[in-house]
Amino acid sequence: MGNIGLWFRKEWKHLRKNRELLLLAAPGVLFKFVIAYIPMVGLILAFKFYRYDEGIFGSRWVGFDNFEFLVKSQDALRVIRNTLAYNFVYIVLGTVTALLFALLLNELTGRMVKLYQTTMFLPFFISFVLVGYIGNAFLDHENGFANNLLTMLGFEPRNWYFETGPWLFILPLVSIWKGVGFSTLVYYAGITGISSDYYEAARLDGATRIQMMLRITLPLLKPLIIILFILGLGNIFRGDFGLHYFVPNNVGMNYATTDVIDTYIFRALTKLADINSAAAVGFLQSVVGLVTVIGANYLVRRIDKDSALF
Repeated sequence: MGNIGLWFRKEWKHLRKNRELLLLAAPGVLFKFVIAYIPMVGLILAFKFYRYDEGIFGSRWVGFDNFEFLVKSQDALRVIRNTLAYNFVYIVLGTVTALLFALLLNELTGRMVKLYQTTMFLPFFISFVLVGYIGNAFLDHENGFANNLLTMLGFEPRNWYFETGPWLFILPLVSIWKGVGFSTLVYYAGITGISSDYYEAARLDGATRIQMMLRITLPLLKPLIIILFILGLGNIFRGDFGLHYFVPNNVGMNYATTDVIDTYIFRALTKLADINSAAAVGFLQSVVGLVTVIGANYLVRRIDKDSALF
């Protein structure tokens, strides 16, 4: 009992000492609690047969019956495969591309850095609805830029929205174009935080720019790279709905290469109005993401404890 009282007094003293910082953080913590934790009550919908007249807590329990929608579906293997494969490609290509651009930005000086930062970051704020219209301007069969270019070069125009193959390359390209700016700025901020003393010492030893990048910049960025990679793995079971729904125009002929879990569930929800199955799949995605993050962090912790997320 004495140890508990001592711990309580110690913690209370610590809180009083840092009360200004706690007050500063309070709005953000409250906002996070309201939008992220209170809605978790809705997770029980995954295990209930929800009726609007009975409410969340009054609806009867059905156990794991709601999960049968995805497990027994003949399209389950396809959408799960596409989701995992696309996300793996997005994570790897996004990380490599963002690192490359961050290293290139670090070599620039003056106003050009701000210009390139703004140019790269701008697509991040464009909604996928607008991206879909931009894509249509490029890929339209009759008036699209891509087909006009092919015609000028002497090739036959292609009906992009009715061919499955090209989307294996178009979707990763659009994903990188839209999201690489944010990751680039994160890595660039990490690079600017590296002490210049390391580079000065390396220059005195006659190191080249490539050697400094390989021996100084990348090793010091390793913890940041690992953290972002682990966080990316947390969403590996979630499809990017906007990218996979609006950019391919939701054309059924391309579902073999464009359909992911989120678009599949959306179509099922709009047709069947089955909120229970949608909640079950969302719960499953969260659990898989949590397990993936914990597992990846465990492996990183076994290899390099200092680089682990927690």
